[in-house]
Amino acid sequence: MEKRLVAKINLKTLEVDYDQNFRFRCVEECGRCCESLEIPLRDEDIEKIEELGYNAWEFVDYEKLFYRRDKFLGYGIKKNPVTEACVFLDPGTKKCKIYSHRPLACRLYPFIFVRSEGYLEVYVKEDDFCPGINHPDGLPVDRKFLLSNYGDVVREYRKKTVKETE
Repeated sequence: MEKRLVAKINLKTLEVDYDQNFRFRCVEECGRCCESLEIPLRDEDIEKIEELGYNAWEFVDYEKLFYRRDKFLGYGIKKNPVTEACVFLDPGTKKCKIYSHRPLACRLYPFIFVRSEGYLEVYVKEDDFCPGINHPDGLPVDRKFLLSNYGDVVREYRKKTVKETE
């Protein structure tokens, strides 16, 4: 996986240093990430989806295991056996059936957030199947973009940073 640093957020001041040459715009109803990626599910993701009335056995692939080093992160999301896309991708419309409750990994894609000494580094996965990466109508990954799309994620990292410095 090729990844590139596109922004760095100071977790104390929320100042953002960003790559002014990079732009992103999700191309709605493209569905390529839903077809190409293996998505990890956190316990919180499973609970949110179950609240919609789904049973975990309908969408959790208990044979796909995700780890970071030796820490178990979660199971994968099932793929539709016919389309090989995520079970929640409607094959006709290319829309996610659970969009407002989608897993965190889906919300973040194509970005990866990495905490590093008081900063939150934002990387982009440079997948060639994603038409939103450097889209001509894309937005810069600046403070406004990051806080409006990922403000909750930034707040969580800020809480962890404050607890560690106390």
